[in-house]
Amino acid sequence: MSTIRTDPKFPTWPSILSALIARGDLDRDQAYWAMGEVMTGNASDAQVAGFLVALRSKGETVAELTGLVEAMIANARPLVVEGERLDIVGTGGDRQNTINISTMSSLVCAGAGARIVKHGNRASSSSSGSADVLEALGVRLDVPIENLNAVLDTANITFCFANIFHPSMRNAAVPRRELGVPTAFNFMGPLTNPSGPTASAIGCADLRMAPLMAGVLAARGVRALVFRGEDGLDELTTTADNRVWEVRDGTVTESRFDARDLGMARVTLDDLRGGDAQHNAQVVRDVLDGVRGPARDAVLLNAAAGLVAFDQDASGSVQDRLGKAVVKAAESIDSGSARLVLEKWVKATA
Repeated sequence: MSTIRTDPKFPTWPSILSALIARGDLDRDQAYWAMGEVMTGNASDAQVAGFLVALRSKGETVAELTGLVEAMIANARPLVVEGERLDIVGTGGDRQNTINISTMSSLVCAGAGARIVKHGNRASSSSSGSADVLEALGVRLDVPIENLNAVLDTANITFCFANIFHPSMRNAAVPRRELGVPTAFNFMGPLTNPSGPTASAIGCADLRMAPLMAGVLAARGVRALVFRGEDGLDELTTTADNRVWEVRDGTVTESRFDARDLGMARVTLDDLRGGDAQHNAQVVRDVLDGVRGPARDAVLLNAAAGLVAFDQDASGSVQDRLGKAVVKAAESIDSGSARLVLEKWVKATA
């Protein structure tokens, strides 16, 4: 597609929408301007809806997604965190109503020594989002921003509740709800952690968007694994093959692997189905208590992805590094370290 540029000093909604309707790509600055208008409430509901539909119909680019993400972060409440930090998160939208795999994986990675600053929200397309299950486990979500670093120091994990950090998203709430279809906004949450993670493990159910998200992370210069299960999950899966886009030193490398090659049994999606927040919270407790089965395997696999992204050493293939990381993840559970992380987290937010 061609890139159609408006005057970057004087963009307008007619010029932006005309470009997209003509199936032209916006540059990063144009996308940033449009998102800035949305975030500050200067765009009408009709303009927001028109922009999101036209962009989705054409198909987003890395430059466009980068501009949108940068504008969203610029309008977020900041969280300054020093040192290395990891986020493990999924886009959602796979509509498979699985257990909270990324949340459990975050606890396991924290138990294995990775500092976790998790970004998340309540459920939008499942029965229990990360915020819902954490609340059911006893973690307070309304911790003042200025106290989140203290929680991190105590428990090696903390949570950025999207509702608190991205209040400007309310300006797009009505058109998003009334449209009722996926838009670029569905993929921006994992890319807009206000702490600016140095490493990310991101599940993306949408095959077209996964490499674009990896491209945004590559431009940012962070380490990351972006992945999807070939069963359509926004997780690494034990029910089918997996595709991975690894981000290192500004480049993206794609690979595939089968969890069976890491010694894990092939299961069905029904084995990974979840329920409401209370049900999923009990699954979390069971996994952290060492109960074996499909849930544990899925958590080990996704925690391994987080540990691989967090590790600055990229020697060997992704599959080989995942295999070694699975062992570390299992040690985190079996030693009681992951369970202790949860206990400290609950106390730190009480």
